[in-house]
Amino acid sequence: MIDLPVIQPEVAAPARPRKPDWLRVKLPVGPEYAAVRRLVDEHKLHTICESGNCPNMGECWGAGTATFMILGNICTRSCSFCAVATGRPTEYDLDEPRRVAEAIKLMKVKHAVITSVNRDELKDRGASVWRDTVVFTKQLSPETTIETLIPDVKANWEALEVMISGGQEVISHNMETVGSLYRLVRPQAKYDRSLEQIRRTKLAGHRTKSGIMLGLGEKPDELYRAMDDLVANGLDILTLGQYLQPTKRHLEVAEFITPEQFNHYREEGLKRGLKYVESGPLVRSSYHAERHVNVPI
Repeated sequence: MIDLPVIQPEVAAPARPRKPDWLRVKLPVGPEYAAVRRLVDEHKLHTICESGNCPNMGECWGAGTATFMILGNICTRSCSFCAVATGRPTEYDLDEPRRVAEAIKLMKVKHAVITSVNRDELKDRGASVWRDTVVFTKQLSPETTIETLIPDVKANWEALEVMISGGQEVISHNMETVGSLYRLVRPQAKYDRSLEQIRRTKLAGHRTKSGIMLGLGEKPDELYRAMDDLVANGLDILTLGQYLQPTKRHLEVAEFITPEQFNHYREEGLKRGLKYVESGPLVRSSYHAERHVNVPI
């Protein structure tokens, strides 16, 4: 009797969740968008709108606003969710604060959001450029309010003090995800260290803000625990939005969260002591950021 090989049935790969209709956005068009596009190009500026493939770029740029990214467009981190290029940064332009401030004035921006890549190779994490960008912007556009979305300073608290000393109205540092997913999502960051950064910012008397992406595999109880941790460390404002996979090399979406669930999470955040929660599938860190300036400290 001849033993025949056993043929195993093919197991189909699990289907990726299909992007729902509520995540569809219009392509950026219109004269206002074109004007911002021209200014960004002329002044050789980087925006997280482009580098981060933000789905709200058409809406925000169409309103004549943008989130500027300073300190180059190459990050020293390799977070598994982010579309910004990773590598060894070569750009360190001490004239950048002036150029950003001039562009904000030309654009007549009422509320500017400034963010940056991580610059772990710099002793001060780029803190002096951070401070100068805010100071110069305030000098040229004193009526403009500013939010700074600052990176993880890796417990360089002297650098943090400089970063938050320019006179900005809102200081944000994104947690990005819940504690259990940090090693997967932010392998070079630490959950407790980011909480400590927010705590120190609040103790310095500032309006604090953070953001978390949903749909990476977090459980509701884990999100509630993160909310409680943020409240305990002095957070005022939280943004919650849907994670979208920027390229095939990045983490896949584990789940698409419904608008109804986002509304529920907003109510939970407010119940737990947050002063303001911006929650929705297309919400990103700087979405409706002008509203956050009026949140009481």
